[in-house]
Parts: sequence; C-alpha cells; structure tokens
Amino acid sequence: MTENPQWALSRREFRAQKRVHNFNPGPAALPLPVLKEIQEEFLDFHGSGMSITEISHRSSLFEETIDSAIARTRRLLGLSDEYHVLFFQGGASLQFCMVPMNLSLPGRPVDYINTGLWSTKAIREARIQGKEVRIIATSEDKKFSYLPTEYTVDGQASYVHFTSNNTIVGTQWQRFPDGHGVPLISDMSSDFMSRPIDVTPFGLIYAGAQKNIGPAGVAMVIIREDMLERVPDNLPTMLRYTTASNTKSLFNTPPTFAIYVIGLVLRWLEETIGGLEEMEKINKEKASLLYEVIDKSEIYQGIVEHGSRSTMNVTFRLPNEKLGQRFLDEAIRNGFHALKGHRSVGGCRASLYNAVTLDSVRTLVAFMREFEEKSIRG
Repeated sequence: MTENPQWALSRREFRAQKRVHNFNPGPAALPLPVLKEIQEEFLDFHGSGMSITEISHRSSLFEETIDSAIARTRRLLGLSDEYHVLFFQGGASLQFCMVPMNLSLPGRPVDYINTGLWSTKAIREARIQGKEVRIIATSEDKKFSYLPTEYTVDGQASYVHFTSNNTIVGTQWQRFPDGHGVPLISDMSSDFMSRPIDVTPFGLIYAGAQKNIGPAGVAMVIIREDMLERVPDNLPTMLRYTTASNTKSLFNTPPTFAIYVIGLVLRWLEETIGGLEEMEKINKEKASLLYEVIDKSEIYQGIVEHGSRSTMNVTFRLPNEKLGQRFLDEAIRNGFHALKGHRSVGGCRASLYNAVTLDSVRTLVAFMREFEEKSIRG
C-alpha cells in the first residue's frame, strides 16, 4: 500500500518525532505533556539536585508527591473521607488474592461475575484459599463476547466481584451490577479514571496503573473504611490492607517513580482535560469513530455484542487470517502499533485509553477506510 500524505505518518515525520500511534493494551500510552515533563525534570526534581528515582521515600519531597496524587484522586472521583487511597506493588494480579484474603467474612460465600480471563484469574485465587466461591453469572458460553444481565445477589455474600472492562475481548459495563446492599469489588484496571463513577456501592476498587493512569509497577486501591474492619490480624503484614492504610502506603519503600508519574497524569486529567466528565466525552468520541467504521464495513467484523462494547478496547476481525495479517503488517509500516488482538482471541484490537489522542484515532480510521477500499478493489 502506498502512503497517503493526508493521513500517513511519513518516514520523515517518524524519524523526526520518534513517536508512533500507540494502541498498546498495556503498558499503554502516556500523555505526551507528561512524558515531556518527566524528561525535563528527571535529573533535578523540584530543585533537589536529584532525580525522582534517587530521593528518599521518607523525604518531604516525596511526601508532597504522594499526597498530591491522593488528593487529585479524591477530587477526580469525588471520594468522601471514608475512602482510603492506597498504592501496592504486584499489579492488579496481587489483588486477586488480597481481596478474598482480607475481605471475605467467616462462613459467608464470595460472589463473582465471570466475564473473561481476568475474572477467571480472580476466581482461581479465591478458590486456592478455600473460599466458598459462587459464580452468579458468566458469559463464557459465548466466549465472553457479551456481559450477563441476569444474576441473583444473595445478601449473605461477603462481596460481589466483577471486572469493569475486559481488555482482551472488549466488553465494558456501562451500568455497574447492582449489589443490592452487598459491597461491590471491582477490577477497574483498564477503564479506571476514564469516566465518572459513583463509588458509593463499592467496598473496594483496584486498578493496575499501566492502562490509564501511569506506568507499570503499581496498583491503586480505593477501599472504604468499613471494609478495613474485616481484615484478619493473622495475615502476613505486607498482605494486609490495614498495613498500607495505617502508613499511607509507606510501610516499606513504594514504587516512587510510578507514583510520581501517576500524580502527573492525574494533574493532566484534572487541569488539562478538565476532569472525568470531559475525559468521558473524548473517549466516547474516539470509540464511536472506530465502531462506525466497523459497523459500515464489508471486511471489518466486530467481536462483541453491541450492548456490551467497550470504549477502551475495540476488537474486530477481518474475513481471513491472510487479510488480517496484511492489515497488521501495513498498519505497522504506517506508524500504527499494537493492533494485534490478544493471543486467546486473535483478530485485531485498538486500545483507546485516555492518553490515546483523537488525532491518532482519526488517522487510524482513515487508514482502515483506505485499506478496505483497496482490498475490495483487489
């Protein structure tokens, strides 16, 4: 395919910018202004003569950094004082075991809604601990291509766990499950801070940072005060939520650089974007542009049922593997990276996290339309 000067990232531009249209599912794109700020102050953080990677986590400089990140999280989500904002290493995967370990109640089951690989992993970790796990709904019958709407929540459950956005297949809860008073627990790794949410029904929210709010290496946990009362005293110290809540996530050396970057991304969200309402508008526009191409196409086929579609991860296939590989190869040559679908699903996937710009999506859409026209003409 020849390059179209109206949209293609030219070789000259590529060499000059050393930047591509990044649709990575995670670690994912970071806002360019944030990357530039990191670059500018990397050797001298706030006049200290040291890099952020060199200062003590016990210093006033880092205390200001983590306090700022927590304060911005509170403002963006409208958190009341009953919620704690914590940082953990181990990614969201560590939370799969920490949630049942800390929050299951004696003699009471834990309920899960299974909508894909990450839900499955969370369920497995609860079962390893011998918890009474009940799967109250699942979409496994159709390869997780939809979100189940029929389920019954038993008031005896310790909590109801679900994954808010399923990165691999591309489904997303537009309306969260109703716990009917049972605390909701959610893995929000891939759509956290992408839209406003009502945190009131949630006992705990956790999210790996590397999709929407920062680099890999840290997970944010938002936990309600009453849930901390459930934490058993006989757990290993580092695996107790109370250890982090009692020490402002500074019991041991935290991932200082990652927390610093989270603070910068949250400032970008709050001050440059204008908050989560504005971010949601942008994210919806990005997704609608891409879904419009897919829905009107003769060669692109959506994987997910319409009512369950994600604004974060748009998945699609082409008619055959040969054409799909050609699409991916030509996309890379023209500056579009990481459009290959997850190995368990195949096909293609464009991850449209917060830092992915409208310009990148519009440029991808133009490429997809031209690729389709040339493919149809043969």
